[in-house]
Amino acid sequence: MGLLTGLFDHTRLLAMTADTTLPSYWLNWRFLLCAIWIFVAIVFSALVIWRYEGRNKSRNRQRVDEREAEVCLYEDEVWGTCSKLVHPIWLLAYRIGAFSALLALLLADIITNGVGKFYFYTEWTFTLVTIYFGLGSSVSIQGCLRYYHQVKPEQDCYNRTDAEGGSYIPPTLGENSDMLSHTVSLNHQSETNHRTAASVQGYALQIVFQMCSGAVVLTDSIFWLMIYPFLTAKDYRINYLIVCKHSLNAVLLLGDASLNSLRFPFFRMAYFVLWTGIFVIFQWIIHACVSIRWPYPFLDLSSPYAPLWYLAIGLLLFPCFGIFSLVFWIKRRFLSR
Repeated sequence: MGLLTGLFDHTRLLAMTADTTLPSYWLNWRFLLCAIWIFVAIVFSALVIWRYEGRNKSRNRQRVDEREAEVCLYEDEVWGTCSKLVHPIWLLAYRIGAFSALLALLLADIITNGVGKFYFYTEWTFTLVTIYFGLGSSVSIQGCLRYYHQVKPEQDCYNRTDAEGGSYIPPTLGENSDMLSHTVSLNHQSETNHRTAASVQGYALQIVFQMCSGAVVLTDSIFWLMIYPFLTAKDYRINYLIVCKHSLNAVLLLGDASLNSLRFPFFRMAYFVLWTGIFVIFQWIIHACVSIRWPYPFLDLSSPYAPLWYLAIGLLLFPCFGIFSLVFWIKRRFLSR
């Protein structure tokens, strides 16, 4: 523990003293190795996205295996819930509530601290989660309206048929339950042979969700396990906004994950890697122009441990993304019983 604390202190000291505008800061073996890590990660992620998202799979349509089924996304899965017992309107209400809370906190943070807060990865992630719930609310509203227009005519037809036959009897509790199960099955159209593929908006929602999943775990775990215990000043005090930005986003996203019926293909971790890589390059450009303190000391390239830090954070992306992947695996196993 003493060695780890000393390493953190050394990194923090360098982050406060190094002049990032000097050519010598960038023209060295440390930056070269870190640039190689970032370049390889971005190129590999782009290739993975092209492999799974960009290529036309119609030639292999006759061999639809589990991997392809996992990649496909259907329209009803974007706004529907994971269980027939949960009406889609509950997911809509949850997403609207989450969006309202996150947007209020985001605006309060910007008003209090200014747009300079977007200098930090935390603010990027918090904004992305807010965008997800805003987009999710819009998609859920469209889905619930479509759901209502599909269910209502069937219910009217059911009642009209009995009334015309002169034998209309108000449905009992059991019959009501059966009719509810029948109508809710529209929320899970897997029982039918005809399913509509998700729109671009639906795929965008799924991609943003998976980016958020890895980013919130990375942000919150680094803050609570690394930055707050080791890299903050002794007189540093956390406030309500800081706690919310490093906890509420993950809690709300986990709640959405437990309700929604989205799929979670692991290859879309590539978007999360791209998101993180873009942030690092953004920081490099800023520090090459202006000598200011790094938002996170382990990003400082003057430290002899910089390549190890960059590699360690890069490897940390896998368990961060894997946590939500595990959540979806557990949910799928539970619902299959």
